[in-house]
Amino acid sequence: MTAATRNDVPVALEGDGVELRMMPIGGGLSVGYITLPQGTDMGPALKGLPDDACQCPHWGYLLKGRIRMRTATGEEEYEAGQAYYWGPGHVPVALEDSELVEFSPTEDFQQVLDHVVAQAG
Repeated sequence: MTAATRNDVPVALEGDGVELRMMPIGGGLSVGYITLPQGTDMGPALKGLPDDACQCPHWGYLLKGRIRMRTATGEEEYEAGQAYYWGPGHVPVALEDSELVEFSPTEDFQQVLDHVVAQAG
């Protein structure tokens, strides 16, 4: 059993106000603590992945803010206080300063993270 408070989870990605803290917690899943400032569009960082979108599924909870999720079937908005499931093929855009906690398959999430880091480099 693994417990992971936000400040105990290492920073995996940061820049321009974006912060992702990620750590495996068991069962093949990682916890992610994510901060996205208003106006953050993950689209450019996801270019080059299939459908230019995140292919990792995420189960989570929006602690603060509002997110627009673009998918092949349209757009949907999420707001603070909502739990969510985002299947493969999504691109988040922060409509407000947002904070999320989510659970994702470790291997899939690491592949997306590696791509995003390479795009930023």
